[in-house]
Amino acid sequence: MSETIVIIPSRLEAKRLPGKPLKLINNIPMILHVYNRAIESEVGDVWVATPDKEINDVVKNASGKSILTSNKPQTGTDRVFEAYEKLNLKGINLIINLQGDSPNLDPKIIIKLENLMKKTNSEIGTLAAKIIDDKEIIDSNIVKVKTKKPLNDTNFLKSEDFFRIGNIKNKINTYHHCGIYCYKLSALNKYINLSRSVNEKTRSLEQMRLLDNNIDINVGLVSLAPLSVDTPNELEKIRKIMEYKKSNL
Repeated sequence: MSETIVIIPSRLEAKRLPGKPLKLINNIPMILHVYNRAIESEVGDVWVATPDKEINDVVKNASGKSILTSNKPQTGTDRVFEAYEKLNLKGINLIINLQGDSPNLDPKIIIKLENLMKKTNSEIGTLAAKIIDDKEIIDSNIVKVKTKKPLNDTNFLKSEDFFRIGNIKNKINTYHHCGIYCYKLSALNKYINLSRSVNEKTRSLEQMRLLDNNIDINVGLVSLAPLSVDTPNELEKIRKIMEYKKSNL
């Protein structure tokens, strides 16, 4: 049995794009695209954690694994931990929190993150990609991560900060953050027992709870960030990309 599990927190309530997980792309709900990419990574069991019966039913009707959680969790990571506790699994060391709004995710990046965590024995890790267009720096829908030194294909460096709007004139070692985290179980327990920090609330970035409590998050580099769907425009963009890809298979 694998010591790694992937849990995808998902809920229907979203201010900018309500019902996002069940929006269809190539006639398949978005949450199933993400679930299938996680399955393809073969790093371990994959579960969807949701408070919504509709999402739970969609995943289970597609022969997937899903668990209902409460409405209490205030972040995706809090929901991941609740799901893990309810599942009552044994022998798990690494828990991957995969956001459910990146339907064109490459399964290889899940594999890379797991490998980096194991190789470096890190407590918490995530991934990022180089910023292609300066417009990304000031796009509040794209989360950025900053490191002290440049990322390359093999290193796994401590993050200095996460933010939504950056400074184009000061973009050195600033990257496009990908919506995936990997926690050692011990680190996830630390996270859950911390109060929400000021930066977490004001930036709407749950990872700030860790940095504000001097807990390191290591960052690895991937070649391309998967598109995160947060708005109707982004949904239409990903539909066109994935429909084109399907028609050219």
